[in-house]
Amino acid sequence: MSTQRTNTEKLYDIIRQPIVTEKSVMASTLCKYVFEVAQDATKTDIRKAIELIYPGKKVKSVKTIPVLSHSKRLGYKFGRTDASKKAIVTVDAPIEELASV
Repeated sequence: MSTQRTNTEKLYDIIRQPIVTEKSVMASTLCKYVFEVAQDATKTDIRKAIELIYPGKKVKSVKTIPVLSHSKRLGYKFGRTDASKKAIVTVDAPIEELASV
């Protein structure tokens, strides 16, 4: 069994999950969707991954935002949240799979 991953498998791992908040749901009416993505993903990688996951949808633009780590406290324990990256993706037509979320 080969341990090498294909380019398609790598693209599926770039998009972690959609981010559903009030602000992102309102932006979805303008065909803008917010996703949590891998930290090392580039805009080109994100564009290819979205077009692979949602066939027939053409990506118009991708904007990326780093989400920095911040400190949290639970009782007497202190810690930090994980740093991540999110992407705002504008597509040409609404994505029906994300409309029901």
